[in-house]
Amino acid sequence: MIATVGYAISAIGYAFLLLLLLTVRKSGLAKYLLILATGATCLWSIAPFIFASLSVEKLLLFDNIKSLFWLLFLASCLKDNFTNIIEVLSRKETWLILALPITAMALPYLGIDKESWMFLLQTIIALEVLVLLEIIYRQAGDNRWALKPLIVYLAVISVFEFVTFANALMVEQIHINYIAARGYIYSAMIPFLVLAIRRVENWGVEIYISRDIVMHSTLLMVAGGYLFVMAMLGYAVRYFGGEWGATIQVVLIALSLALLVTLFLSMSFRTKIKVFITKHFFANQFDYRHEWLKLTHCLNTKASDENVYATALRGLTQAIDYQTGCFIQVKNGELKVLANIEKPDLNEDEQIVLLEFSKFFKAKNWIIDIEELRTQPYVYEELKVNHGLLNGVSFQLVVPIYDDEEFWGMVVMQGSDNTTKKLNWELRDYLTAVNAQISNFLFHQQAAQQLAENAQFAAFTRMSAFIVHDLKNVLAQIDLILSNAEQHKDNPEFIEDTFETLQHTKARMDKMLLQLTEKNVLQDGSDSLVSLSKCITQVVEQRCASYLPAPSVLVSGETPVVLDKDKLSNVIYHLVSNAQQATNDDGKVDIKIELSADERHMLINIMDTGCGMSEDFIRTRLFKPFDTTKGNAGMGIGAFDAKAYLEKIGGQLLVQSKQQQGTTFTLRIPTS
Repeated sequence: MIATVGYAISAIGYAFLLLLLLTVRKSGLAKYLLILATGATCLWSIAPFIFASLSVEKLLLFDNIKSLFWLLFLASCLKDNFTNIIEVLSRKETWLILALPITAMALPYLGIDKESWMFLLQTIIALEVLVLLEIIYRQAGDNRWALKPLIVYLAVISVFEFVTFANALMVEQIHINYIAARGYIYSAMIPFLVLAIRRVENWGVEIYISRDIVMHSTLLMVAGGYLFVMAMLGYAVRYFGGEWGATIQVVLIALSLALLVTLFLSMSFRTKIKVFITKHFFANQFDYRHEWLKLTHCLNTKASDENVYATALRGLTQAIDYQTGCFIQVKNGELKVLANIEKPDLNEDEQIVLLEFSKFFKAKNWIIDIEELRTQPYVYEELKVNHGLLNGVSFQLVVPIYDDEEFWGMVVMQGSDNTTKKLNWELRDYLTAVNAQISNFLFHQQAAQQLAENAQFAAFTRMSAFIVHDLKNVLAQIDLILSNAEQHKDNPEFIEDTFETLQHTKARMDKMLLQLTEKNVLQDGSDSLVSLSKCITQVVEQRCASYLPAPSVLVSGETPVVLDKDKLSNVIYHLVSNAQQATNDDGKVDIKIELSADERHMLINIMDTGCGMSEDFIRTRLFKPFDTTKGNAGMGIGAFDAKAYLEKIGGQLLVQSKQQQGTTFTLRIPTS
């Protein structure tokens, strides 16, 4: 009677699964092979009811039929590119796999009816299934997760079959208890087969399974297994416990029942079981690849009227198909709304609630579901809030935002009646991952904005330094005029030179004012055909002649070049002035102008007998802007400006120097 119930349950279960497979519209090899295997298993379950007395030979015949179709199904799983049954049967490996059940079915017709041979073959078939499962699992790669329920289903059944027939082989008969248990074992493993069918996408079979039904069934199975173990333990205590055995058995069973009831009434225990089942036996609620691509596209596509906070808010709301949201910064105990989507201003109750949430977020990174907080406050046991105020809250989810693990703000969201989602473990994990990506986007944007502002400030500082440098040059010219005015004020030539110098100075000042007015970094002036000897001689006579040592100019060859005369004059003045400052009054500063051997460059050599420079100084500091050896007297941009200008026009500024011997600056200026 007990065995009959087990086989009846198994027959009903596999018949129901067979009907589900037959109603699936999608076609495919896996579907047809699953129908055959499930039908064979259903026939195996019905066999005890078809035959009044089921002999061992008939029992093993149905076992072999069932094994034949399951082995055929496993043979098709060894490769994922089969399109029809002909391709599967055309492989030698398939017939090698099917050889054992075919041989087992043929034994009675070959005159070999000894049961031990049949038991041996059934034992080997069970081992064959286990070997095939190991091969399939090993080559599954990233698809292992989907195949796990199938592996569990066939592995448990095959291990039980192995034990059954191995025992029968040793005692030369099948134990009645094993036969009675087979129906229950096959019935209990049906959910794993259904989960496998649902998980493996390339099988093309879709079967809907209620998660609640699976959970309740699992709880019943766990309870049944637990009570069975406790009953066996109680029986053992009673058997070995002597006169106290019966009493101890009753106490043990009573305590076991009390513990079971306590666990099943525990909401946390039921929640953990549900999360475990959902994580390990069901497909994900979200298509993470699709959602990630959608989020990336959203963050990379910014509307013209959006700031970074609005873009981040839009990305977070669209990730879960919500329509309303608000991006809030919490600073110094105050709420600041930075962006909102169809969300009116926060009312007084909402502000009070969110400020209490902010205290909770500083201690714990935890997404809050307002409805869950209302009905299950124990989930947020560390959160202290006036629950009466929650009725005045118009949003559902509150997601905290962190800047380098420091609480920064939060996002509140609300969906419509059709889109509102219950906050479960998967939605929480998904929102946490999305929130991390959005936080990175937000604070990287802030860092980029700060960097841009710093760059603008640096540009302004650089512009100011160049202006100050040019103003110092202008001031030097004015100082030179004033220093000679008292002595030469009655000299007509001096007066004429003074007017010319002042006109030149005014032109330069006008140029700087124009560029400042236009808010542009100082640009070079207009280029013209320039005689280097004339330009350099003019610089020396007007700006450098009054300082010692007096520079000398030697011209050995020359051709005019096209460049900015004012810019070149400043470069020459800076280099000659530096040479004078580095050289004692009784030293020498010589300027030699010559044409290169290939006539492609004009060479200007500025040579002094001053203190010189070290190689390390030339390499690391000489051309570094804002690095000066003159203290507050210099800006440290003269050499940098000279080098930059020469390189801009295709030339070079070369340096040779020895400490306590002198320095030579060579300007290479292209002739065309």
